[in-house]
Amino acid sequence: QVQLVESGGGLVQAGGSLRLSCAASGRTFSDYAAAWFRQTPGKERDFVANINGGGWSTDYGDAVKGRFTISRDSAKNTVYLQMNSLKPEDTAVYYCAAGATRTWRALYAYWGQGTQVTVSS
Repeated sequence: QVQLVESGGGLVQAGGSLRLSCAASGRTFSDYAAAWFRQTPGKERDFVANINGGGWSTDYGDAVKGRFTISRDSAKNTVYLQMNSLKPEDTAVYYCAAGATRTWRALYAYWGQGTQVTVSS
């Protein structure tokens, strides 16, 4: 079992930056791929970014490429999402996920509770 807790969400103006953190506990976190998804009311969860267990391979959704960066610190059992040049359309609840296979699909076994990001225009 892996428990995930997100933090770092909040209110920011368009053009600003935020860094989300996802702290993991339980089994060895570096054994798992990790990802960030986001969701707005009435819509499905959208893929934002993922990273492999070793931290050397990443992938991004088209909407965030060039603006967001996913990374992980194995010593701290934490995955990060650095979000720059934020836009109002980035407003959503952001979820951290972990699982055996790195994928853009929302098929991860473990999920955090989510953290709200609101970008004002």
